[in-house]
Amino acid sequence: MLANVTSGALIGIDAYPVEVEVDIAQGLPQFSTVGLPEGAVKESKDRVKSAIKNSGYDFPARRITINLAPADIKKDGAAFDLPIAIGLLCATGLIEAKALDDFVLMGELSLDGRVKPVRGILPVAVAAKTWGKRGLILPRENADEGAIANGPAVYPVRDLGEVVALLNGEISIEPFVSRQTLNLDQTLIPGEDFTEVRGQESVKRALEVAASGAHNILMNGPPGSGKTMLARRLPTILPELAFEEALDTTKIHSVFGLLSHHNALVKKRPFRNPHHTISDAGLIGGGSYPRPGEVSLAHNGVLFLDELPEFKKNVLEMLRQPLEDGQVNISRAALSLTYPADFMMVAAMNPCPCGFLGDPQHHCTCTPPMIQRYRSRLSGPLLDRIDLHVDVPRVPHKDLTDPEPAESSAQIRERVNRARKIQSNRLAAYGLHANSQMQSRHIQKFCKLDSAGEKLLEQVTDRLGLSARSYTRILKLARTIADLAGSERIETLHLAEAIQYRSLDRKT
Repeated sequence: MLANVTSGALIGIDAYPVEVEVDIAQGLPQFSTVGLPEGAVKESKDRVKSAIKNSGYDFPARRITINLAPADIKKDGAAFDLPIAIGLLCATGLIEAKALDDFVLMGELSLDGRVKPVRGILPVAVAAKTWGKRGLILPRENADEGAIANGPAVYPVRDLGEVVALLNGEISIEPFVSRQTLNLDQTLIPGEDFTEVRGQESVKRALEVAASGAHNILMNGPPGSGKTMLARRLPTILPELAFEEALDTTKIHSVFGLLSHHNALVKKRPFRNPHHTISDAGLIGGGSYPRPGEVSLAHNGVLFLDELPEFKKNVLEMLRQPLEDGQVNISRAALSLTYPADFMMVAAMNPCPCGFLGDPQHHCTCTPPMIQRYRSRLSGPLLDRIDLHVDVPRVPHKDLTDPEPAESSAQIRERVNRARKIQSNRLAAYGLHANSQMQSRHIQKFCKLDSAGEKLLEQVTDRLGLSARSYTRILKLARTIADLAGSERIETLHLAEAIQYRSLDRKT
């Protein structure tokens, strides 16, 4: 007696079909699972056995073999519980084999037969569009997540008995329709707005430039100057998520198991703030069976690294590839994976170990060798990949007590949206949407300078000894500043402002 059930599994953030083949043969009672099952899959036999018995069905006391094909890829997670149980019931004649041809089944089983939610439903729902199936049978808690993909119909189920009745035509379940939509009002974090930030007008301007061109930014200033407060409000001035961006971001959160059952679509740009003790696998991704890291969870959003020099140096150096390519490649002996990691990096640091170098209100107790060792934790290649280096001075008392309201996030975001629209129109033919993504051929075409600008940039490059990467970063910044001003040409004024955002190059 043989049965075949279709399920799904993940490689990175992409899904592939898994054929759950169930064979029941004569012989001593035995339950074996083949096809490179990991720990949770091996343990499914005990959950499946109890779920079938407690749902009122007979468990066959024979030789049972479960094959998960393709058999050369490791299978992980508890999502195979439901297809294995249904395959067993089909092999014993309780379910018609033809009834399984049109469905993809996923779900974890509790011992009493209830179907519990699993992670990674959205990538499976997106990929199932090409598998030739007309329906997904999923746990009720995962129904919204499966339905937003606009793929095969989603049939939410509560327990094993309900699945059997549905497949046998004894009951009818209406396909679930997702009500999740992108709502612009939800892109702002309640209570966080730039109106709350007193003073720091130059830093606000730098953040506006960074948001307009999707540039990376490093803020350097003493403790209490507002670096973290400013960083947390950056997502409130970024353009709203497009549906395709929201779907890509949601896929990553689904794989990681971070989606709420009540809100199956990520509607606002992620803001990830890992602690400086994070490991390289936690930041970049990896592990024995690779999973996304913080850089991927920040995809289409912001990665905030507070106290940047306190991160381990080998961890920081791993940021080079995602900052340059917008993705992470993880290679293991068994497989190689690519995770998306197109994020804005916002970093904050103190100017010295004690934090008060250059602060007129406090005396710095650090010696020059201490300061040099502290700054040497950040390598030149990493700093080259950060477009803006901005000094954040202490806020004077008169600014803190100023009753005049500051500019709101909505007002700043309006200018950012205009600049992004200009860039999108200019770069759409190349598949780009922001100035930070431009390569050398785009820079040569869209970042031309007049003679005065060429002379100024030549003097700065020679005096500061800028690398070629820093040179191109300045040109990209100048292009973004010109877009904010609505100018087709990069003027000397725009170039001068871009040059001043390389403060760490000047100090070096």
